[in-house]
Amino acid sequence: MTLVDDLMRLPRQMMAGGKGKGLAGPVLIILILSMMVLPLPPFLLDLLFTFNIALSIMVLLVSMYTMKALDFAAFPAVLLFTTLLRLSLNVASTRVVLMEGHTGPDAAGKVIEAFGHFLVGGNFAVGVMVFIILVVINFMVITKGAGRIAEVGARFTLDAMPGKQMAIDADLNAGLIGEDVARKRRAEVAQEADFYGSMDGASKFVRGDAVAGLLILVINIIGGLIVGMAQHGLDFSQAATSYTLLAIGDGLVAQIPALVISTAAGVIVSRVTTDEDVGGQLTGQLFANPQVLFLTAGVIGLMGLIPGMPNIAFLIIAGGLVWLGRRILQRGAVGAAAAAEAPPPPAPAESQEASWDDVALVDPLGLEVGYRLISLVDKSQNGELLGRIKSIRKKFAQDIGFLVPVVHIRDNLEIKPNAYVLKLKGVQIGEGEAFPGQWMAINPGQVSAPLPGTQTKDPAFGLPATWIDSGLREQAQIYGYTVVDASTVVATHLNHLIHAHAADLLGRQEVQQLLDRIGKESPMLVQDLVPKTLSLTTLQKVLQNLLEENVPIRDMRTILDVLAEHAPTVSDTTELSSLIRLSLSRAIVQQIFPGNEALQVIGLDSALDRVLLQALANSAGLEPGLADRLLREAQQAMDRQAGLGLAPVLVVQHPLRVLLARFLRRSLPQLKVLSHAEIPDTRTIQVTATIGATT
Repeated sequence: MTLVDDLMRLPRQMMAGGKGKGLAGPVLIILILSMMVLPLPPFLLDLLFTFNIALSIMVLLVSMYTMKALDFAAFPAVLLFTTLLRLSLNVASTRVVLMEGHTGPDAAGKVIEAFGHFLVGGNFAVGVMVFIILVVINFMVITKGAGRIAEVGARFTLDAMPGKQMAIDADLNAGLIGEDVARKRRAEVAQEADFYGSMDGASKFVRGDAVAGLLILVINIIGGLIVGMAQHGLDFSQAATSYTLLAIGDGLVAQIPALVISTAAGVIVSRVTTDEDVGGQLTGQLFANPQVLFLTAGVIGLMGLIPGMPNIAFLIIAGGLVWLGRRILQRGAVGAAAAAEAPPPPAPAESQEASWDDVALVDPLGLEVGYRLISLVDKSQNGELLGRIKSIRKKFAQDIGFLVPVVHIRDNLEIKPNAYVLKLKGVQIGEGEAFPGQWMAINPGQVSAPLPGTQTKDPAFGLPATWIDSGLREQAQIYGYTVVDASTVVATHLNHLIHAHAADLLGRQEVQQLLDRIGKESPMLVQDLVPKTLSLTTLQKVLQNLLEENVPIRDMRTILDVLAEHAPTVSDTTELSSLIRLSLSRAIVQQIFPGNEALQVIGLDSALDRVLLQALANSAGLEPGLADRLLREAQQAMDRQAGLGLAPVLVVQHPLRVLLARFLRRSLPQLKVLSHAEIPDTRTIQVTATIGATT
């Protein structure tokens, strides 16, 4: 089996499925390395050099049409393979040049001869200088610039990874994406870092290839002169003519693909990720403003009127720019006229008598948007907010245990164009502003530099933030900001408010639907409890008490079991809620403290504990001074917990839990109050902060 037969079989192996694809890489490496050792005939050299040129053009075109760098993630490996292919061809052609160069300029094939004649043009000194210039352009300009961009991109990508991971975790926690999507996005972040790291190293191959091409040229010329004059008896003029032509043709046929590959590397690492390829970005941004074209045409036209200048060339370019600018203006005018043509308003309907259809019922959940936010909620415009709201309702149902009502969305011309208002049963519970096309850069507290833009606050959590243009998104992530788009801002705000008002969203209808859902699996449990032992209203109040303290009601079977046991003797809904919390204690603690580690919590000073128990026994409220001190020291304890990275949890005696939970809930909603009876026996408690008060 000859090397020619192996090369002819290679495309068929690479096109075949299964095993063929797995063998393509190893076979290609073996053949490339074989070309450095085995002699190749001139015709096969012509085929391989042509294939090398075609391959470089393909790589350049693929890099031009990619939307983002990861669409061509195999580029570093392609860079290595193409560099090895060029070097192998250089070694094979050098062998032929030195062994057969005395026979004439076609000794190494027609391709090398054609490129040599094309560049030399009858003057060998000029040919050598032009070749050296091409090598310098490739080595000093394109390859060096692409390598520097890849190096900086790799460093910035690694620096931005924590911010990107935080954004993914925020979307996952808010229910905007699922676990599979989050896993895929994390993999893309890691793959992006690997890509730029690989590009930083792969760019060194191209630089080394440029240096090798220059050295091979010198070796071919000097070695050819020695071989031609010493071994084949040629005079200096004949040897210089033959071997210089072959050396220049050999170097040029390798350096042109190298220059194309280097350009492709520069395109890959220098592009900004958008929904357009490089060609679309250039034409869409460079020639989009007619004023720029007119001003450029004016400057070029004035230069063309200067005596001694190439007037015709300057005036032709100026005229072309004016024509292009007028075409853009005409296209914009046609689009504006088409947008202005709107159907006439419908004729006003005749006045009719009022009816019950005119009575508008209040929506349980409502979202009103300004006219500039309509694109976020319009199906015809692929509004992303609709899908995110569906994901929020689904995630809420899975985590909390009931399905919130549908969010009714409508536009409101009375609010600001970029404003939105969230309403619960017709009452406003939240508002904010969003800017489609821009990104909110949220400061989590550890950013390295400020950003230009509109200063604001995250509407969900009140963190300082900045609305920035899309071009600053990558820079913001590098600085440590959490960057989200406009629809994510509104969706996160809605998700936060739904969790905060979960108790208000649980109506009688939702409770009945929960009972119907449980009744399909345990019909006797539901029939014996509601309404025989417990009314639907009482059950609703008990569940609302749990939701007010952020206790999910997913385990309805346990909740109904506890109510069936204690409802005949206990009528107070608060006490029933406390009994249910005891049965759900393991789930409550696990939700706050995952795993089996010690519970690092806030405790009460013994003196304060006795004072509160005495006040509870006497049915007396807290004294104003004691209440102020309690709030102040609770806030200080929460700050200490936050500084240690711990959850703000206060553990008290069971009789005090309800009293303190109600008292602290309004001022310190983040502070969770547990009782010692709710801590499972398998978990240990470690008090890291103490709330004390003087009596």
